[in-house]
Amino acid sequence: MIKQKRILLVSPFFYPEPISTGKFNTALAKALRDNNYYVTVLCSHPFYPKWIPKVSNKNIEKINIIRGGAYIKYPKKTLLKRFLLEVWFALFVLKNVLGIRKKIDFIVPVFPPSFYFYFLTSVLKKGTKTIGIVHDLQEVYANNNHGGMNKIIRILINKIEGKALRSCDKLIFLSEEMKKTAKIYYNLEEDKMEVKYPFVNLNITKTTNDLDGILSKNKKHVVYSGALGIKQNPNKVYEFYEYASKNITNTEFHFFSQGDIYEKLKRKNTNDNIRFHDLVPEKNILELYKKSTVQIIPQLPGTSKGSLPSKLPNLLISGCKLLVITDENSEIHKLFNKYDLKSVVTLWDNNVLCKKLNELIEKGPKKNLNHIKVANDLFKIDYLVNTIIE
Repeated sequence: MIKQKRILLVSPFFYPEPISTGKFNTALAKALRDNNYYVTVLCSHPFYPKWIPKVSNKNIEKINIIRGGAYIKYPKKTLLKRFLLEVWFALFVLKNVLGIRKKIDFIVPVFPPSFYFYFLTSVLKKGTKTIGIVHDLQEVYANNNHGGMNKIIRILINKIEGKALRSCDKLIFLSEEMKKTAKIYYNLEEDKMEVKYPFVNLNITKTTNDLDGILSKNKKHVVYSGALGIKQNPNKVYEFYEYASKNITNTEFHFFSQGDIYEKLKRKNTNDNIRFHDLVPEKNILELYKKSTVQIIPQLPGTSKGSLPSKLPNLLISGCKLLVITDENSEIHKLFNKYDLKSVVTLWDNNVLCKKLNELIEKGPKKNLNHIKVANDLFKIDYLVNTIIE
């Protein structure tokens, strides 16, 4: 009888966390389970995007979930929040791994955070294979900040993130651009790095009809949905909404999100055509995408090499129209050009953005069949799973 292999998946973000990273990790754990692996997950109680933990005892069949951080009180400042997350999660992971390390054959750390893995390899049993999945490169985002303190932070991130990535037996990046950047930043070995795009994890077999009161049929709807942080360039998104609302008629502009930045934008908003809503429940995501005239994917200039939006495959499989705002020659820019996806803009110029948005609203069918085809061809979970277990 073949012994069932045991995998430890490590990330603060896991079911029922509503953001895309949590859904990514949850789908991956289920897929590994379905490939006859015994899966244990070390994670936090759900806390994002409000940074307020909500105690959860929800389980997934045949997956062992060990949660921590139920009573953590995060400070208001973003930098301090991130620091506290790194520290408590590192202590939590080390404590739990010491108790189960003899029962682990593979460990799959999902970065970031990365501080916990700085120490973890020293306590794993000999022969434990480590396969890291890199969602974001934190040094890329740190390089956009200036000043003495930020310089110190960049140095610390370089040391911690670099050692964590170099300590893995194999690294899987979600884009070629991330892989090339990490290799330069951290002197990584080419033969242990691979690229696998994020995957579709949206149930498209059934949809709901709960959002008519928000997305009325007699209006066009431009929507940003998901976590709203610095890397989404939120202030510029709001400025673009303001500009476009004065130049495109019969259209409403929406944020579906939560968190501090979201609340600040909501408080300052006086434009009746810009509307703010909480994140929709998972069961309503497909309906949200289908009823959006255009969904936008914004990236802060200079940060495209730090991540590839993991919600992109779900947006594509829904067939909705997309407006991506990204760096020129970024991975997502090249993808959209190669596969004739619609549409991508590489300049944060409100006039240019507004013209492109108006084209999307006025032209073409509501459902983009090419988006669906590309999603089915490129963004499959099997590609990632096979790389982990091969």
